[in-house]
Amino acid sequence: MKAEIQERDSHGPSGSAAIVSNLERSGNVVNFPVCASVCSGVGEREEGRKRRGAVVDGTQKAALWRPRNQDQLQPTRQDLQLVIPPQGQATMMGQRLNHLSLLGLLFLLLDLDVSHGSAAPAEDEDYYMQELLTRDHYYHVAPEEEIVPPVPPFEGARGTDRNKRPPSQKETTDTNKRPPSQKETTDRNKRPPSQETTDRNKRPPSQEETTDRNKRPPSQKETTGKAENVRETDKTRATEIKSECPPMGLETLKIDDFQLHASTMRRYGLGAHRGRLNIQAGLFDDDLYDGAWCAGRNDPLQWLEVDARRLTKFTGVITQRSSLWSSDWVTSYKVLLSNDSHTWVTLKNGSQDLIFIGNKEKEIPVLNTFPVPVVARYIRVNPRSWFYSGSICMRVEILGCPMPDSQNYYHRRNEITTTDNLDFKHHSYKEMRHLMKVVNEMCPNITRIYNIGRSHSGQKLYAIEISDNPGEHERGEPEFRYTAGSHGNEVLGRELLLLLIQFMCQEYLSGNPRIRHLVHETRIHLLPSVNPDGYDKAFEVVSELSGLSLGRWSQDGVDIHHNFPDLNSILWEAETKKWIPRKMLNHHVPIPEWYQSKNSTVAAETRALVSWMEKIPFVLGGNLQGGELVVTFPYDRTRSQGVAREQTPTPDDHVFRWLAFSYASTHRLMTDASRRVCHTEDFAKEDGTINGASWHTAAGSMNDFSYLHTNCFELSMYVGCDKFPHESELAEEWENNRESLLVFMEQVHRGIKGVVRDMQGRGIANAIIQVEGIGHDIRTAADGDYWRLLNPGEYSITVKADGYSATSKVCEVGYDMGATRCDFTVSRTNLSRIKEIMERYNKQPIRQPVRPAVRQLQARRPGPRHRRVRIS
Repeated sequence: MKAEIQERDSHGPSGSAAIVSNLERSGNVVNFPVCASVCSGVGEREEGRKRRGAVVDGTQKAALWRPRNQDQLQPTRQDLQLVIPPQGQATMMGQRLNHLSLLGLLFLLLDLDVSHGSAAPAEDEDYYMQELLTRDHYYHVAPEEEIVPPVPPFEGARGTDRNKRPPSQKETTDTNKRPPSQKETTDRNKRPPSQETTDRNKRPPSQEETTDRNKRPPSQKETTGKAENVRETDKTRATEIKSECPPMGLETLKIDDFQLHASTMRRYGLGAHRGRLNIQAGLFDDDLYDGAWCAGRNDPLQWLEVDARRLTKFTGVITQRSSLWSSDWVTSYKVLLSNDSHTWVTLKNGSQDLIFIGNKEKEIPVLNTFPVPVVARYIRVNPRSWFYSGSICMRVEILGCPMPDSQNYYHRRNEITTTDNLDFKHHSYKEMRHLMKVVNEMCPNITRIYNIGRSHSGQKLYAIEISDNPGEHERGEPEFRYTAGSHGNEVLGRELLLLLIQFMCQEYLSGNPRIRHLVHETRIHLLPSVNPDGYDKAFEVVSELSGLSLGRWSQDGVDIHHNFPDLNSILWEAETKKWIPRKMLNHHVPIPEWYQSKNSTVAAETRALVSWMEKIPFVLGGNLQGGELVVTFPYDRTRSQGVAREQTPTPDDHVFRWLAFSYASTHRLMTDASRRVCHTEDFAKEDGTINGASWHTAAGSMNDFSYLHTNCFELSMYVGCDKFPHESELAEEWENNRESLLVFMEQVHRGIKGVVRDMQGRGIANAIIQVEGIGHDIRTAADGDYWRLLNPGEYSITVKADGYSATSKVCEVGYDMGATRCDFTVSRTNLSRIKEIMERYNKQPIRQPVRPAVRQLQARRPGPRHRRVRIS
């Protein structure tokens, strides 16, 4: 048992441990009075580990004394008995024992002096804090492949020359006191180690050797291959590192709350589970959750820990400030790693601890890459300094690559693969245009590329049409649209539409009956990037570094999604004054004159969208956004003045709820009640849907404008918690949303459709379609065709047109997919016929003048009272 007691730090065994080791070699039976207290301390530390339930890897267990049962947490003197030697050796052993006893007492006094003279941790401090201060031993796990330092001029090291290269993997291993094997040294340096190298690896490097080794020029191998990227810019290097090891998933929720731990927390709403990159706080002061992890105390002993649940090659850390309305952020920090959560080592650059530079302001995330990737299971961020008027609060993302492990349960459970052969990457503006051109060349008979206008900086807003007759509107074929990227930093929707374009072309060519039917019966318009100027800003700094707002607005600082005219207030005022339908209609609310003036604050992208929406008779549309997992539907503005949240339904609320549920229910995560919420609200309780105004009010939204000014029913799909996911996440996000994108498009064929004609069979444009019991009408298109989205049931439909008699009929909507045909033929009124004749001949109605002769004759003709009587 005493052989299991080993050293706890890198300075060699303590005095009491050395005594026990010497006593074992002596062979005498003694009851050493000091060892009980020493072993008791070890037992108490082991008991603390058992109370916390720490998981220790079986291949890397710390070699500490462990009791045989619960009652033996503090070893007694009998536990330390040694075997008695033969009688002839008793005298010599007794003399040796006396010397060793005196030596043991001397070491004990030295230990007591050191312990009383040093600044011991407070009794109420967390156990992990004590481990952080007292343990330096680190069990290094060598990766399977050779790792070349990707960023030699490391920015995060304090007091380190930027021109000095960081230590290589071999040097880092030597610093950690593990000499490399013969095979490792041969593979790394392509030559067998010399005697000098072997001798140097047997002892820790001195300060002079470390300095000389860091100053030597790189070898020929280090200046070739991957090391050629050293001369690139910092931004390019960061991009390459991110592509090598993506984020582990704190922002995308791949890392669940049970994998996050912290030393302390201010309150539950600021616990470790809130320390995720870009997580948002609640809108109100009484919200339970806030937007960061905040430590309970402001001292250098605090830490935030991530358990990867498997060996992972860590390459960097991204940090961010706390919520927008606070001034709490960390300005510098250390990084510690472990394989068993008990023994931790600080990441070093040579012989010095690395101090990484943290955040300098509230918004922009800061990426720090490690000089050499490190393999471990646990990683900690230990704040060292913070904003002078704030406290320790931070949000974190960890960059790491899981090491190959087919037996890992967590990896197998969460693994999602796709069979679609698509281009899963983030596309720049030129790459997007090229991709659309490639798809058009693959499927020229069903695709057409066009633009709806230009952005503020002059970039064209490209859209692609998918139809069996692209470029023309077919009577009876509904128009559908998807838009994305109105907020430039919400990139996931943009990439999903580009993937959808590729998918529909490939499946159409392969003969997929579902896709072919959808293409033949629907005219589909996809606009991937409404705000290309904002996207360029976010794309320039790559994925996780764009933050919450960089690129959100247009080039001239306008939120495009909420830049439409506020027609809600106009309609509600007319309803209050009872002007409907006598003075104003309940649909196609006109745009106010002030909005159309050149001096109004309207983005060029918004004007292009309005013109596009008025030109094409869209029936159903969806705009893809990011940062949440929910589908919202109109109205987006509360009817009551000054109310931030209020249920404000439209007359078609039942239809909107069905449309929203059709997308959310087929999404892989939106209706999953067991999933973790993205930020603060659990929308899964509402089946992944919510009325926009009951979430947060916003005037002039695209959804409200589309519903009140056109026939189109528009909804917003928040397709992912991460606004700008890493490229490695795109395949999984496509699997999450693919079925939903297709199902929602198919809903354009639900309800009734038909054509309104006159007696000669000509289509009547702008005829009003009224549904009894629903206070919102629609109008026919230029060819007289219409589409009215309705849920299953029987409806009384009335058609009215200027100059025609009103006509009504009952139409039934079934549960099967496909709109019910409901045509109307209307006849003209007499007044409209007269007007048509006069307009045809360009004549005005006049009265014919009475001739003068007739007037004179009428004046001379006597009346009955002037009749003469002859008397005979």
